[in-house]
Amino acid sequence: MEMNDLILGSVDDHVIEPPDLFKQHLSGEHLAQAPQFVLDDQGNGSWVYEGQKVTNIGLNAVVGRPREEYGCEPTSLDHMREAVWNIDRRIDDMNVNGLCGSLCFGTFVGFDGGFFIQAQDKQNTLRVIRAYNDWHIDEWCGAYPGRFIPLAILPLWDVNACVAEIKRVKAKGCNAISFPDNPAAKGLPSIHNSCWEPFWQICNELKVVINCHIGTGFQPPHPSMESPINAWITGMPISIANASADWVHLAALPRYPDLKIALSEGGIGWIPYFLERADFTFKHHIWTRMDLGGKLPSEIFREHFITCFIDDQFGVKNYADIGEDIICYESDYPHSDCIWPEAPDVLWPSIKDLPERVINKITHENIMREYSWEPFTKLGKENCTVGALRAQAAAAGVDTTLVSYGGGDPTKVGTGPVTSGDVVKLFVDQIEGEGKSTDAA
Repeated sequence: MEMNDLILGSVDDHVIEPPDLFKQHLSGEHLAQAPQFVLDDQGNGSWVYEGQKVTNIGLNAVVGRPREEYGCEPTSLDHMREAVWNIDRRIDDMNVNGLCGSLCFGTFVGFDGGFFIQAQDKQNTLRVIRAYNDWHIDEWCGAYPGRFIPLAILPLWDVNACVAEIKRVKAKGCNAISFPDNPAAKGLPSIHNSCWEPFWQICNELKVVINCHIGTGFQPPHPSMESPINAWITGMPISIANASADWVHLAALPRYPDLKIALSEGGIGWIPYFLERADFTFKHHIWTRMDLGGKLPSEIFREHFITCFIDDQFGVKNYADIGEDIICYESDYPHSDCIWPEAPDVLWPSIKDLPERVINKITHENIMREYSWEPFTKLGKENCTVGALRAQAAAAGVDTTLVSYGGGDPTKVGTGPVTSGDVVKLFVDQIEGEGKSTDAA
Protein backbone atom coordinates (compact mmCIF):
# COMPACT_ATOMS: atom_id res chain seq x y z
CA MET A 1 0.00 0.00 0.00
CA GLU A 2 1.12 3.53 -0.80
CA MET A 3 -0.08 6.83 0.63
CA ASN A 4 -2.21 7.57 -2.41
CA ASP A 5 -4.06 4.28 -1.88
CA LEU A 6 -5.42 5.43 1.49
CA ILE A 7 -9.14 6.03 1.88
CA LEU A 8 -9.73 8.63 4.59
CA GLY A 9 -12.91 9.34 6.47
CA SER A 10 -13.15 11.86 9.31
CA VAL A 11 -15.49 11.60 12.30
CA ASP A 12 -14.75 15.11 13.51
CA ASP A 13 -14.99 18.18 11.31
CA HIS A 14 -17.00 21.39 11.61
CA VAL A 15 -19.31 23.53 9.52
CA ILE A 16 -19.73 27.26 9.92
CA GLU A 17 -23.42 27.68 9.24
CA PRO A 18 -24.27 29.84 6.19
CA PRO A 19 -26.49 32.89 6.84
CA ASP A 20 -29.41 31.49 4.80
CA LEU A 21 -29.55 28.02 6.32
CA PHE A 22 -33.17 28.31 7.52
CA LYS A 23 -34.63 29.87 4.36
CA GLN A 24 -35.41 26.60 2.60
CA HIS A 25 -36.87 24.95 5.70
CA LEU A 26 -38.94 27.65 7.41
CA SER A 27 -41.15 30.38 6.02
CA GLY A 28 -43.21 33.36 7.03
CA GLU A 29 -43.67 33.82 10.76
CA HIS A 30 -41.64 30.72 11.56
CA LEU A 31 -38.66 32.01 9.57
CA ALA A 32 -38.89 35.35 11.38
CA GLN A 33 -38.80 33.50 14.71
CA ALA A 34 -35.70 31.47 13.78
CA PRO A 35 -32.14 32.46 14.70
CA GLN A 36 -31.09 35.46 12.62
CA PHE A 37 -27.63 36.13 11.16
CA VAL A 38 -26.65 39.78 11.67
CA LEU A 39 -23.61 41.90 10.81
CA ASP A 40 -22.14 44.75 12.81
CA ASP A 41 -20.54 47.88 11.36
CA GLN A 42 -17.21 46.06 10.97
CA GLY A 43 -18.76 43.18 9.05
CA ASN A 44 -18.48 40.73 11.94
CA GLY A 45 -21.24 38.15 12.01
CA SER A 46 -23.40 36.89 14.87
CA TRP A 47 -26.42 34.66 15.31
CA VAL A 48 -29.21 36.05 17.48
CA TYR A 49 -32.05 34.03 19.02
CA GLU A 50 -34.35 34.94 21.91
CA GLY A 51 -31.92 37.62 23.03
CA GLN A 52 -28.92 35.30 22.98
CA LYS A 53 -26.13 36.46 20.70
CA VAL A 54 -23.35 34.20 19.49
CA THR A 55 -20.40 36.06 18.10
CA ASN A 56 -17.21 34.29 17.02
CA ILE A 57 -19.34 32.23 14.64
CA GLY A 58 -16.15 31.03 13.00
CA LEU A 59 -14.10 30.62 16.15
CA ASN A 60 -10.92 28.86 15.10
CA ALA A 61 -12.00 28.65 11.46
CA VAL A 62 -8.42 29.52 10.64
CA VAL A 63 -7.61 26.94 8.00
CA GLY A 64 -5.81 28.54 5.06
CA ARG A 65 -4.16 31.24 7.19
CA PRO A 66 -0.49 31.48 8.18
CA ARG A 67 -0.13 29.72 11.54
CA GLU A 68 1.21 32.83 13.23
CA GLU A 69 -2.21 34.37 12.63
CA TYR A 70 -4.18 31.62 14.36
CA GLY A 71 -6.23 32.72 17.35
CA CYS A 72 -9.81 33.30 18.46
CA GLU A 73 -10.78 34.62 15.06
CA PRO A 74 -12.34 35.00 12.61
CA THR A 75 -15.75 36.55 13.15
CA SER A 76 -16.29 37.64 9.57
CA LEU A 77 -17.18 35.21 6.79
CA ASP A 78 -14.97 37.31 4.52
CA HIS A 79 -11.97 36.31 6.64
CA MET A 80 -12.56 32.57 6.24
CA ARG A 81 -11.99 30.15 3.41
CA GLU A 82 -15.30 29.90 1.62
CA ALA A 83 -15.18 26.14 2.14
CA VAL A 84 -16.00 26.49 5.82
CA TRP A 85 -19.61 27.39 4.94
CA ASN A 86 -20.01 26.71 1.19
CA ILE A 87 -20.65 23.05 0.39
CA ASP A 88 -19.19 23.11 -3.12
CA ARG A 89 -15.95 24.67 -1.92
CA ARG A 90 -15.88 22.22 1.02
CA ILE A 91 -15.75 19.34 -1.43
CA ASP A 92 -12.81 21.05 -3.16
CA ASP A 93 -10.98 21.36 0.16
CA MET A 94 -11.77 17.76 1.06
CA ASN A 95 -10.42 16.60 -2.30
CA VAL A 96 -7.17 18.49 -2.02
CA ASN A 97 -6.77 17.04 1.48
CA GLY A 98 -7.41 13.50 0.20
CA LEU A 99 -10.47 13.22 2.47
CA CYS A 100 -13.32 11.07 1.20
CA GLY A 101 -15.86 11.45 4.00
CA SER A 102 -16.65 13.91 6.77
CA LEU A 103 -18.88 14.21 9.82
CA CYS A 104 -19.47 17.90 10.63
CA PHE A 105 -20.41 19.35 14.01
CA GLY A 106 -22.33 22.60 14.04
CA THR A 107 -20.85 25.84 15.33
CA PHE A 108 -23.28 28.53 16.46
CA VAL A 109 -25.66 25.86 17.79
CA GLY A 110 -22.85 24.39 19.89
CA PHE A 111 -21.06 21.14 19.20
CA ASP A 112 -23.84 19.38 21.12
CA GLY A 113 -26.75 21.62 20.14
CA GLY A 114 -26.51 23.09 23.63
CA PHE A 115 -27.23 26.63 22.46
CA PHE A 116 -30.94 25.79 22.55
CA ILE A 117 -31.16 24.19 26.00
CA GLN A 118 -32.18 27.43 27.76
CA ALA A 119 -34.57 28.60 25.04
CA GLN A 120 -37.86 29.97 26.38
CA ASP A 121 -40.24 29.05 23.54
CA LYS A 122 -39.72 25.31 23.43
CA GLN A 123 -42.30 24.69 20.71
CA ASN A 124 -40.65 27.15 18.35
CA THR A 125 -37.19 25.91 19.29
CA LEU A 126 -38.17 22.34 18.46
CA ARG A 127 -39.29 23.61 15.06
CA VAL A 128 -35.94 25.39 14.64
CA ILE A 129 -33.97 22.26 15.57
CA ARG A 130 -35.91 20.19 13.04
CA ALA A 131 -35.26 22.82 10.37
CA TYR A 132 -31.56 22.87 11.28
CA ASN A 133 -31.34 19.09 10.95
CA ASP A 134 -33.16 19.19 7.62
CA TRP A 135 -30.65 21.74 6.33
CA HIS A 136 -27.74 19.67 7.56
CA ILE A 137 -29.00 16.36 6.20
CA ASP A 138 -30.67 17.49 2.96
CA GLU A 139 -28.54 20.45 1.88
CA TRP A 140 -25.12 20.12 3.49
CA CYS A 141 -24.77 16.34 3.37
CA GLY A 142 -27.27 15.65 0.63
CA ALA A 143 -25.53 17.81 -1.96
CA TYR A 144 -22.79 15.21 -2.40
CA PRO A 145 -24.05 11.71 -1.56
CA GLY A 146 -21.38 9.47 -0.11
CA ARG A 147 -19.12 12.30 0.99
CA PHE A 148 -20.68 13.13 4.35
CA ILE A 149 -21.92 11.43 7.50
CA PRO A 150 -25.03 13.32 8.71
CA LEU A 151 -25.09 14.45 12.34
CA ALA A 152 -28.26 15.73 14.06
CA ILE A 153 -28.78 17.92 17.10
CA LEU A 154 -31.57 17.28 19.60
CA PRO A 155 -34.09 19.06 21.87
CA LEU A 156 -32.07 18.03 24.91
CA TRP A 157 -34.54 19.41 27.46
CA ASP A 158 -37.13 16.74 26.57
CA VAL A 159 -36.16 13.06 26.35
CA ASN A 160 -39.34 12.06 24.53
CA ALA A 161 -38.80 14.82 21.97
CA CYS A 162 -35.23 13.55 21.55
CA VAL A 163 -36.51 10.07 20.82
CA ALA A 164 -39.00 11.42 18.27
CA GLU A 165 -36.31 13.46 16.51
CA ILE A 166 -33.91 10.51 16.43
CA LYS A 167 -36.59 8.43 14.72
CA ARG A 168 -37.28 11.23 12.26
CA VAL A 169 -33.66 11.86 11.27
CA LYS A 170 -32.92 8.14 11.11
CA ALA A 171 -35.67 7.84 8.49
CA LYS A 172 -33.81 10.54 6.53
CA GLY A 173 -30.59 8.51 6.60
CA CYS A 174 -28.90 10.09 9.62
CA ASN A 175 -27.12 7.60 11.87
CA ALA A 176 -25.43 9.97 14.33
CA ILE A 177 -26.51 12.53 16.91
CA SER A 178 -24.51 14.95 19.06
CA PHE A 179 -24.82 14.95 22.83
CA PRO A 180 -22.97 16.66 25.73
CA ASP A 181 -20.07 14.66 27.13
CA ASN A 182 -21.49 15.64 30.53
CA PRO A 183 -25.13 16.79 30.36
CA ALA A 184 -25.10 17.60 34.09
CA ALA A 185 -22.71 20.47 33.34
CA LYS A 186 -25.44 21.93 31.08
CA GLY A 187 -28.09 21.77 33.80
CA LEU A 188 -29.55 18.52 32.44
CA PRO A 189 -29.93 15.22 34.31
CA SER A 190 -26.72 13.20 34.47
CA ILE A 191 -26.24 10.23 32.18
CA HIS A 192 -26.96 8.01 35.20
CA ASN A 193 -30.46 9.40 35.66
CA SER A 194 -33.21 6.94 34.70
CA CYS A 195 -34.94 9.60 32.59
CA TRP A 196 -32.51 8.84 29.73
CA GLU A 197 -33.57 5.19 29.45
CA PRO A 198 -35.77 5.74 26.35
CA PHE A 199 -32.86 7.62 24.78
CA TRP A 200 -30.42 4.73 25.28
CA GLN A 201 -33.04 2.31 24.05
CA ILE A 202 -33.75 4.10 20.76
CA CYS A 203 -30.07 4.72 20.00
CA ASN A 204 -29.40 1.03 20.58
CA GLU A 205 -32.42 -0.12 18.57
CA LEU A 206 -31.70 2.11 15.56
CA LYS A 207 -27.89 1.90 15.87
CA VAL A 208 -27.49 5.66 16.09
CA VAL A 209 -24.07 6.77 17.34
CA ILE A 210 -23.96 9.24 20.26
CA ASN A 211 -21.16 11.75 19.53
CA CYS A 212 -19.66 13.54 22.53
CA HIS A 213 -17.33 16.36 21.52
CA ILE A 214 -14.63 17.68 23.84
CA GLY A 215 -15.61 20.88 25.59
CA THR A 216 -19.34 20.13 25.85
CA GLY A 217 -19.22 19.36 29.57
CA PHE A 218 -15.90 18.39 31.05
CA GLN A 219 -13.24 21.02 30.32
CA PRO A 220 -9.75 21.45 31.69
CA PRO A 221 -9.51 24.45 34.02
CA HIS A 222 -7.14 27.28 33.27
CA PRO A 223 -4.25 26.73 35.73
CA SER A 224 -4.08 30.49 36.24
CA MET A 225 -4.80 33.61 34.28
CA GLU A 226 -1.02 34.05 33.89
CA SER A 227 -0.54 30.58 32.40
CA PRO A 228 0.35 30.38 28.71
CA ILE A 229 -2.75 29.36 26.78
CA ASN A 230 -0.65 26.45 25.47
CA ALA A 231 -1.31 24.69 28.78
CA TRP A 232 -5.07 24.81 28.28
CA ILE A 233 -4.90 23.86 24.60
CA THR A 234 -2.67 20.90 25.49
CA GLY A 235 -5.09 19.61 28.11
CA MET A 236 -8.31 20.10 26.16
CA PRO A 237 -8.33 16.84 24.15
CA ILE A 238 -7.35 14.75 27.15
CA SER A 239 -10.26 16.23 29.11
CA ILE A 240 -12.42 13.67 27.33
CA ALA A 241 -10.87 11.11 29.70
CA ASN A 242 -12.99 12.56 32.52
CA ALA A 243 -16.13 12.07 30.47
CA SER A 244 -14.99 8.58 29.50
CA ALA A 245 -14.59 7.60 33.15
CA ASP A 246 -18.21 8.56 33.69
CA TRP A 247 -19.59 6.97 30.53
CA VAL A 248 -17.74 3.66 30.88
CA HIS A 249 -19.60 3.07 34.15
CA LEU A 250 -23.01 3.77 32.63
CA ALA A 251 -25.32 0.99 33.77
CA ALA A 252 -27.19 1.03 30.46
CA LEU A 253 -24.18 -0.16 28.45
CA PRO A 254 -24.32 -3.85 29.47
CA ARG A 255 -28.06 -3.83 28.73
CA TYR A 256 -27.72 -2.36 25.23
CA PRO A 257 -25.08 -4.14 23.15
CA ASP A 258 -25.42 -1.81 20.14
CA LEU A 259 -25.22 1.47 22.09
CA LYS A 260 -22.16 3.37 20.81
CA ILE A 261 -20.51 6.53 22.14
CA ALA A 262 -17.97 8.42 20.05
CA LEU A 263 -15.36 10.45 21.92
CA SER A 264 -14.96 13.25 19.41
CA GLU A 265 -11.64 15.11 19.08
CA GLY A 266 -10.16 13.42 22.14
CA GLY A 267 -7.12 11.63 20.72
CA ILE A 268 -6.16 8.07 21.61
CA GLY A 269 -2.70 8.00 23.22
CA TRP A 270 -4.12 8.24 26.75
CA ILE A 271 -6.43 5.23 26.39
CA PRO A 272 -4.09 2.33 27.37
CA TYR A 273 -3.39 3.83 30.79
CA PHE A 274 -7.02 4.86 31.21
CA LEU A 275 -8.21 1.30 30.64
CA GLU A 276 -5.55 -0.09 32.94
CA ARG A 277 -6.59 2.32 35.66
CA ALA A 278 -10.30 1.62 35.16
CA ASP A 279 -9.75 -2.14 35.46
CA PHE A 280 -7.57 -1.72 38.56
CA THR A 281 -10.19 0.48 40.21
CA PHE A 282 -12.95 -1.99 39.36
CA LYS A 283 -11.10 -4.99 40.78
CA HIS A 284 -9.44 -3.32 43.75
CA HIS A 285 -12.16 -1.01 45.05
CA ILE A 286 -14.79 -3.66 45.57
CA TRP A 287 -16.43 -1.52 48.26
CA THR A 288 -17.97 0.63 45.48
CA ARG A 289 -20.40 -2.15 44.50
CA MET A 290 -19.90 -1.41 40.79
CA ASP A 291 -21.62 -3.93 38.52
CA LEU A 292 -20.86 -4.03 34.79
CA GLY A 293 -22.70 -7.20 33.95
CA GLY A 294 -19.70 -9.45 34.58
CA LYS A 295 -17.34 -7.44 32.37
CA LEU A 296 -14.33 -5.25 33.03
CA PRO A 297 -14.40 -1.55 32.15
CA SER A 298 -11.84 -2.21 29.41
CA GLU A 299 -14.21 -4.73 27.83
CA ILE A 300 -17.11 -2.30 28.05
CA PHE A 301 -14.96 0.42 26.48
CA ARG A 302 -13.91 -1.67 23.49
CA GLU A 303 -17.48 -2.83 22.91
CA HIS A 304 -19.22 0.54 23.15
CA PHE A 305 -16.80 3.37 22.42
CA ILE A 306 -15.41 4.95 19.26
CA THR A 307 -12.22 7.00 19.43
CA CYS A 308 -10.45 9.25 16.96
CA PHE A 309 -7.15 11.01 16.34
CA ILE A 310 -5.58 13.65 14.11
CA ASP A 311 -1.87 13.04 14.66
CA ASP A 312 -1.22 10.61 17.51
CA GLN A 313 1.94 8.64 16.84
CA PHE A 314 2.05 6.99 20.26
CA GLY A 315 -1.58 5.94 20.07
CA VAL A 316 -1.26 4.54 16.56
CA LYS A 317 1.87 2.60 17.51
CA ASN A 318 -0.01 1.07 20.45
CA TYR A 319 -3.22 0.34 18.57
CA ALA A 320 -3.44 -3.19 20.01
CA ASP A 321 -3.68 -1.81 23.57
CA ILE A 322 -6.53 0.46 22.48
CA GLY A 323 -8.43 -1.81 20.11
CA GLU A 324 -8.00 -1.72 16.36
CA ASP A 325 -11.75 -1.88 15.83
CA ILE A 326 -12.56 1.33 17.72
CA ILE A 327 -9.97 3.77 16.30
CA CYS A 328 -11.04 6.27 13.63
CA TYR A 329 -9.38 9.16 11.86
CA GLU A 330 -10.40 12.81 12.20
CA SER A 331 -9.46 15.94 10.30
CA ASP A 332 -10.93 18.71 12.54
CA TYR A 333 -11.38 21.03 9.55
CA PRO A 334 -11.39 24.08 9.77
CA HIS A 335 -10.14 24.39 13.36
CA SER A 336 -6.63 25.27 14.40
CA ASP A 337 -5.53 21.66 15.03
CA CYS A 338 -6.39 20.79 11.42
CA ILE A 339 -3.39 20.02 9.20
CA TRP A 340 -5.17 20.75 5.90
CA PRO A 341 -4.19 20.26 3.11
CA GLU A 342 -1.54 17.79 4.28
CA ALA A 343 -3.57 15.22 6.19
CA PRO A 344 -2.34 12.16 4.24
CA ASP A 345 1.24 13.40 4.21
CA VAL A 346 1.31 13.79 8.01
CA LEU A 347 -0.65 10.60 8.70
CA TRP A 348 1.23 8.24 6.40
CA PRO A 349 4.59 8.09 8.27
CA SER A 350 2.71 7.11 11.44
CA ILE A 351 0.75 4.24 9.92
CA LYS A 352 2.71 2.96 6.92
CA ASP A 353 4.37 0.14 8.88
CA LEU A 354 1.14 -1.13 10.42
CA PRO A 355 -0.58 -4.25 9.07
CA GLU A 356 -2.69 -3.32 6.07
CA ARG A 357 -5.85 -4.56 7.78
CA VAL A 358 -5.22 -2.09 10.63
CA ILE A 359 -4.54 0.79 8.24
CA ASN A 360 -7.81 0.13 6.46
CA LYS A 361 -9.73 -0.11 9.72
CA ILE A 362 -8.54 3.12 11.28
CA THR A 363 -8.73 5.17 8.08
CA HIS A 364 -12.20 4.16 6.88
CA GLU A 365 -13.53 0.66 7.61
CA ASN A 366 -14.36 1.33 11.28
CA ILE A 367 -16.18 4.51 10.28
CA MET A 368 -18.11 2.72 7.56
CA ARG A 369 -19.21 0.01 9.98
CA GLU A 370 -20.11 2.17 12.98
CA TYR A 371 -21.80 5.02 11.10
CA SER A 372 -23.36 2.96 8.28
CA TRP A 373 -21.38 5.13 5.87
CA GLU A 374 -21.37 3.68 2.34
CA PRO A 375 -19.16 5.76 0.03
CA PHE A 376 -18.17 2.94 -2.32
CA THR A 377 -21.71 2.18 -3.52
CA LYS A 378 -22.26 5.84 -4.38
CA LEU A 379 -18.82 6.88 -5.60
CA GLY A 380 -16.96 3.73 -6.60
CA LYS A 381 -14.08 2.62 -4.40
CA GLU A 382 -11.50 3.62 -7.00
CA ASN A 383 -12.71 7.24 -6.73
CA CYS A 384 -12.39 7.39 -2.96
CA THR A 385 -8.61 7.17 -2.58
CA VAL A 386 -6.27 9.99 -1.65
CA GLY A 387 -4.74 9.84 -5.11
CA ALA A 388 -8.06 9.97 -6.95
CA LEU A 389 -9.42 12.83 -4.86
CA ARG A 390 -6.27 14.89 -5.18
CA ALA A 391 -6.35 14.35 -8.92
CA GLN A 392 -9.86 15.85 -8.93
CA ALA A 393 -8.60 18.81 -6.92
CA ALA A 394 -5.71 19.35 -9.31
CA ALA A 395 -8.05 19.25 -12.30
CA ALA A 396 -10.32 21.80 -10.59
CA GLY A 397 -7.38 24.07 -9.78
CA VAL A 398 -8.08 24.24 -6.05
CA ASP A 399 -5.95 27.04 -4.61
CA THR A 400 -4.25 26.25 -1.30
CA THR A 401 -2.22 29.44 -1.06
CA LEU A 402 -2.15 30.76 2.51
CA VAL A 403 -4.01 34.06 2.87
CA SER A 404 -3.15 36.68 5.50
CA TYR A 405 -5.95 38.81 6.90
CA GLY A 406 -3.69 40.89 9.10
CA GLY A 407 -5.12 39.75 12.40
CA GLY A 408 -7.17 41.80 14.83
CA ASP A 409 -7.55 39.26 17.59
CA PRO A 410 -7.24 41.03 20.99
CA THR A 411 -4.96 38.24 22.22
CA LYS A 412 -2.29 39.32 19.74
CA VAL A 413 -1.48 42.48 21.70
CA GLY A 414 2.08 42.50 23.06
CA THR A 415 5.09 40.30 22.39
CA GLY A 416 5.02 37.69 25.15
CA PRO A 417 3.14 34.39 25.20
CA VAL A 418 -0.63 34.59 24.90
CA THR A 419 -2.02 33.74 28.33
CA SER A 420 -5.21 32.20 29.62
CA GLY A 421 -6.11 35.64 30.94
CA ASP A 422 -5.85 37.13 27.45
CA VAL A 423 -8.24 34.57 26.03
CA VAL A 424 -10.66 34.50 28.97
CA LYS A 425 -10.93 38.29 28.91
CA LEU A 426 -11.91 38.13 25.26
CA PHE A 427 -14.85 35.88 26.10
CA VAL A 428 -15.81 37.66 29.31
CA ASP A 429 -16.06 40.91 27.38
CA GLN A 430 -18.18 39.17 24.80
CA ILE A 431 -20.51 37.56 27.33
CA GLU A 432 -21.00 40.79 29.28
CA GLY A 433 -21.65 42.75 26.12
CA GLU A 434 -23.68 40.30 24.12
CA GLY A 435 -25.06 37.49 26.25
CA LYS A 436 -23.50 34.20 25.20
CA SER A 437 -20.50 32.56 23.52
CA THR A 438 -19.80 29.21 21.91
CA ASP A 439 -18.76 25.92 23.50
CA ALA A 440 -15.17 26.61 22.50
CA ALA A 441 -14.93 29.46 25.01
